[in-house]
Amino acid sequence: MQSSHHFTNHTSFININDNTKKIIFIACTAFCFTPFASPAIALIMGLAIAQLIGHPYLHLNHRATHLLLQVSVVGLGFGMNMHSALQAGKEGVLFTIASISGTLVFGYFMGKFLNIEKKTSFLISGGTAICGGSAIAAISPVIKAEEKQISVALGCVFVLNAIALFLFPVIGHHLNLSQTQFGLWCAIAIHDTSSVVGAASKYGPHALEVATTVKLARALWIIPVTFMSAFLFKNQSKTVSVPYFIGLFVMAMIANTYIPAISIVSPYLLIISKAGLTLTLFLIGAGLSRKVLSAVGFKPFLQGTILWIAISVSALYAVMHLA
Repeated sequence: MQSSHHFTNHTSFININDNTKKIIFIACTAFCFTPFASPAIALIMGLAIAQLIGHPYLHLNHRATHLLLQVSVVGLGFGMNMHSALQAGKEGVLFTIASISGTLVFGYFMGKFLNIEKKTSFLISGGTAICGGSAIAAISPVIKAEEKQISVALGCVFVLNAIALFLFPVIGHHLNLSQTQFGLWCAIAIHDTSSVVGAASKYGPHALEVATTVKLARALWIIPVTFMSAFLFKNQSKTVSVPYFIGLFVMAMIANTYIPAISIVSPYLLIISKAGLTLTLFLIGAGLSRKVLSAVGFKPFLQGTILWIAISVSALYAVMHLA
C-alpha cells in the first residue's frame, strides 16, 4: 500500500531531451509486462531511471502507484483459496499484534534517544510497524505532519523496501525456510505490500498466498493506530483513511473459492495482477530520486534501519521456532 509522496524532479546525470526520456520510460514500462521482468529487475530499472535521466512523469507517480497497487492486490485474490487464506491469517495474528506494538514502543524510545523530531520518528515507527507508505499516508494528516517530515519517513521506508526485496529471498533459501515460514516473515518484516508480494512471489505460490493474506490483515491495523495517533498528538479530528480495497480482495478470494466459472479466468487475472505489481515496483524505484534519498538524513535513516533489523530478526526467530 503506497502512500502519497510529494517529491519534485531533479537534475539528471545524463542530459537528454524530454522526448527521449519519455521513450526510454515507456519502453521500460512495456518491459514490465514481459515474461523477462521480475519485481527485482523492475525496481532496479526504476532506480536507474531515477538516478540517470529522471522520471518524466513524476507528478503522476503517486496516483499511478497507489491505484496500480490496489487493483493488482485485488486481482491476486482471484488466485487464492478462502480456506487456506483463513488458516494463514490465523497463524499471523499473534505475530502481527506482538510485532506492531513492539515496533511502536521501541521506535518511540529510539527516537527520543537519537533526538529525532517527534513526528518524523513516529511516522517511521508507524510505517515500519504496519505497512510502510500506506501507514505514513494515513497517520500524517492526523498528526498534522509537515511535508518534509512525510518525505523523510517515506524515503527511509522505500529504501529499506528495496533492500528487503533482494535480501529476503536469499536469506530464506539459505535457511531453508518453508513457504509458510517465508510468507509469514515477509508479511511481518517488509514494510510495503508491493515489496512483500515481490519477495514472496519469487519464493513460491504458497509463500505468496500466506504473505498477501497476513499483510492485508496487518494493514487493517492502520485504523486503530491512526486513532491512537490522534490521541497522542491531541488532534480531535476523527477522519481516518480506511483501506477499502482489502474488502474487494476478500470478495475476489470468495469468488475464486465458491464460483466455479471464475476458475476459467482466474489464471489470466493472476498474470495481469503480478505484472501490475512488477510495474508498481518499477514506478516506486523511478520515484526514488537523489533528492529524495539525500532528504532522509542520517539519524532518521538510522532509526528506520535499526527498527527494521529488529523486527526482521525477531520475526525470523519467531517463524523458525514458534510457527
